[in-house]
Amino acid sequence: MTNNQIQTYQGMAFGELAPQDVTTIRETIGKDCNESQFKLFMSIAKASGANPVMNEIYPAVRSGQLTVQFGVDFYVRKSKESEGYQGYDVQLVHENDEFKMHQEKSNDGRYYAVIDEHAWSFPRGKVIGGYAIAYRNGYDPFTVVMEVDEVEHFKRSQIGMQKTMWTNYFNDMFKKHMTRRALKAAFDLNFDEDQRLESGDQIPEYQPRERKDITPNQETITEPKEEQPENKVPSLRDEMKSKFRKLGITTNAKIGKYLEDNNVKMSDPATEAELIGLIELLDMHLEMNEAQAADDDELLD
Repeated sequence: MTNNQIQTYQGMAFGELAPQDVTTIRETIGKDCNESQFKLFMSIAKASGANPVMNEIYPAVRSGQLTVQFGVDFYVRKSKESEGYQGYDVQLVHENDEFKMHQEKSNDGRYYAVIDEHAWSFPRGKVIGGYAIAYRNGYDPFTVVMEVDEVEHFKRSQIGMQKTMWTNYFNDMFKKHMTRRALKAAFDLNFDEDQRLESGDQIPEYQPRERKDITPNQETITEPKEEQPENKVPSLRDEMKSKFRKLGITTNAKIGKYLEDNNVKMSDPATEAELIGLIELLDMHLEMNEAQAADDDELLD
């Protein structure tokens, strides 16, 4: 690392993050970012007060586009720091559960959900929905109730890790999603997630907004796409080969068997869409290997 890079990373440190922590972030969760994207990511982290080391915020890059996502731990911490915090509850509803709810009207004319009954025994059957309730002193409980169909699209995400986690750890991810939405609405936790930002923009600091009854469904900050060459196939082929090597698949015969085992059909030559799909599949298997090598609780947290 050059002296200029060290100086740059020193300027990115904030809060409990030391320059060496920023270097670690750059080499791990930020390894797919270019320097401009990493600078933008760290600026967003600093402005919001989210700590990347604690999994409160993380970047994802796909086809040159940066997406910054806030983890549920960040919303929980910010909620605990808010006035009137009294905790939250989150539960999944299975097809064999007894579940009833209704709406009530508060003194200010707003409606809120009330869970009348949620009882279960085993076997519970598959998950069909869930709910999260955020409690704040002086307010009616804020409840988010969702059906599984509302989050199925995450399994088809273009972000490799997001797709993998929703596929392999659906119940945990569903709980976190509902928790995040409930806490966002109950404690006014809006982090300018609807703004489109470019490198060099001044990142506004977090300011609580007026409490809303509807939780926005937007949960990412997306950098506008940079101009990309029309033909992405060569770079995609290089990325595909690199991921095959990481999986220990280094011969044409092994690659052919991998494609056959996973029912992957490729044209000759392969199209851009086919390569992107294959890369996502390779990402999933790489991340599954990492997950198996690590403690599951630590990974999910």
